Amino acid sequence: MATLVALAGIAALSMNVFLPSLPGMARHFGVEYGLMQLSVSAYLAASAVVQLLVGPISDRWGRRPVMLAALTIFLAATAGTLLAPTAGWFLVMRMIQAVVTTGLVLSRAVVRDMVAGPAAASRIGYVTMGMAVVPMMAPVAGGALEQLWGWKASFTAMFGLGLAVLAVAWVDMGETARGGLSLRAQVKAYPVLARSGRFWGYAMAATLASGAFFAYLGGAPFVGETVFRLTPAEVGYWFAAPSIGYLLGNFSSGRWSIHVGMDRMILWGAMVTVAALGVALVADLAQWHHPLMFFGPVAFMGLGNGMVMPNANAGMMSVRPDLAGTASGLGGAMAVAGGAALAALAGYFLVPGAGATPLLVIMLLSALGSLAAMLGVMGAR
Repeated sequence: MATLVALAGIAALSMNVFLPSLPGMARHFGVEYGLMQLSVSAYLAASAVVQLLVGPISDRWGRRPVMLAALTIFLAATAGTLLAPTAGWFLVMRMIQAVVTTGLVLSRAVVRDMVAGPAAASRIGYVTMGMAVVPMMAPVAGGALEQLWGWKASFTAMFGLGLAVLAVAWVDMGETARGGLSLRAQVKAYPVLARSGRFWGYAMAATLASGAFFAYLGGAPFVGETVFRLTPAEVGYWFAAPSIGYLLGNFSSGRWSIHVGMDRMILWGAMVTVAALGVALVADLAQWHHPLMFFGPVAFMGLGNGMVMPNANAGMMSVRPDLAGTASGLGGAMAVAGGAALAALAGYFLVPGAGATPLLVIMLLSALGSLAAMLGVMGAR
C-alpha cells in the first residue's frame, strides 16, 4: 500500500509542485506568462491521453513493466526540462513528463487486481488519502525551493523523488495482472464495457464530482481576489480547504466502504457535495460575503468528493475485472477532460463584477449531475 501511495503521489507532485515558479520560468525563458501556463494545461491534456492508453497496455503486458517503463521515461523527461534551452523544448519535455500519470491509473488497477468491490474501494480510499496530502504540501514546498534556489530546484526535486519511487517500485511492486487479454481481445470486449449502464453511471458520478472541484480550481483565485479582496497568500491558505475535506472523505471511504457498500458511500458523498454547494450559493445570493461562507462549504464539497471518488473508481473497475486497467484509464481521462472543460467554463463566466455566483452555479450543477448519475445506477439494480 505504501508503494501504491508513492506511485500516485509522484504523479500528483509533478502536476503542481512547480506552480509558484511559473513567473520565474517565464522570465528565464523570456516569454509571456500565458505561454508558460501551457505547462499546466498541456500537461493535463497529455495526461488524459496517457490514461486512455496505459490502461489497455497494462491489461495486456502487466502492471509492473508498464509502471517501471513510465517512471524511466518520466526521469528522462524531467532531466530534459532541466536542460531545455528554450520554452518550446521545455514544454515538449513537460508533456512527456505526463507519462507519470500512469501511477494514478495503475495504483487503482493494482488494488482492483488484488481485492474486489467494497474492499477495493476501501483500499483505494487509503491510497488516495495518502495522495491527497501531496497537492496540499507540494506548492508550499515548491515556493520554498523557488525562493532558495530558483525554478530548477522543483524539477531537480522531482527527479530525485522519481528516482526513489522507481527504486521502491522495482523492489516492491509485484505483478498483479495475471493472464492479460491481448489488445485484439480487449477491443472485442470494449462493447461490453461501453454498453454497460453501470460503468457509465459510475464514470459520470466520478467525472462530475471531480468536475466541481476542477471548476473551483479555475475560479477560486478570481473569487478570492475580486469578491473577498484577499491577497495571494491569503487565497493560498483558504485554498487548502477542499484538500483537507478530501483527505477526511478518503479516510471515511477507507474506514466505512466495506461495511456500508460502494453505492451508498457514493450516494452519501454526492448528497454532502450538493448540500454544501447549495449552502454556499444561498449565502452568496443573500450577500453574506465572507471567505468562510465560500471556502467552508467547499471543504465539505471536498469531503463529499473524497467519499465519491474511491468508490466510483472501484465501481467502474468492477464491471469487467479483466479490463480493470482500461476502465481505470478511461475513467481517469474522462475526469481530467471533463474537469478541464468545466474549469474553462468557469473562467469564461468569471468576469469583473460577476462575483462568485457563476462559479457556484457551475459547481452545484456538476454536483447535481453526479448525484443523478449515482441514482441512475442504483435505480437500475
